Amino acid sequence: MKLLENNLMPTILVVDDEPDIREVIRFALESAGFRVVEAGHADDARKLLATENPDLILLDWMLPGRSGLELAQQIKQNARTRAVPIIMVSARGEEADRVRGLDTGADDYIAKPFSPREMVARVNAVLRRARPEDVSDEIEIGGLHIDNVSHRVSANGDAVEIAPTEYRLLHFFMTHADRAFSRSQLLDQVWGDQVYVEERTVDVHVRRLRKALEGSGHDALLQTVRGVGYRFSERT
Repeated sequence: MKLLENNLMPTILVVDDEPDIREVIRFALESAGFRVVEAGHADDARKLLATENPDLILLDWMLPGRSGLELAQQIKQNARTRAVPIIMVSARGEEADRVRGLDTGADDYIAKPFSPREMVARVNAVLRRARPEDVSDEIEIGGLHIDNVSHRVSANGDAVEIAPTEYRLLHFFMTHADRAFSRSQLLDQVWGDQVYVEERTVDVHVRRLRKALEGSGHDALLQTVRGVGYRFSERT
């Protein structure tokens, strides 16, 4: 958790066009020890991101003008902000909508209405996942190298851009190579048992990890094990 203006309060950017909802979210987050900045429109959020460095963004899907999905895509395409975790918030609670939100690059999805207590728990969980682990090791498998000190990934000597959740997933796979894991096991090991996410979330992040490794051909190391889940291995 980075220092902010001589204090230890992580900053959360709340983007929602409803002032009453922002007020509830602000109160809950500030009571939990967070610093909150607010935006009621996607364009306002973009202006804030030019000067603020939030630790996490709570982003409403249905915004006037540019939607939350569009804003999330822009945030993930910007080198300066792509690593900032995003929790998508929406009244659209269908599975297809949750998957679509995660596919844009969101790290979690909360369906309205939600309890402030659950929202704070989700924020804390995503921030825990985004923090570097205090593990000093380097692993290399088939030319794919992960350095857990600098949190860098390279393939055949070339740097690989990878989001925080996909990094944790890759690190777990590479430290447990040749073993098959179910989706529920991966949720426990990578996301933690305090996170309210569905098993389908694993598929979304595995797909994103494969895409990140596609350029070097290392996506083939991440294998689907029919009827079980996933395995990371050089062997077919």
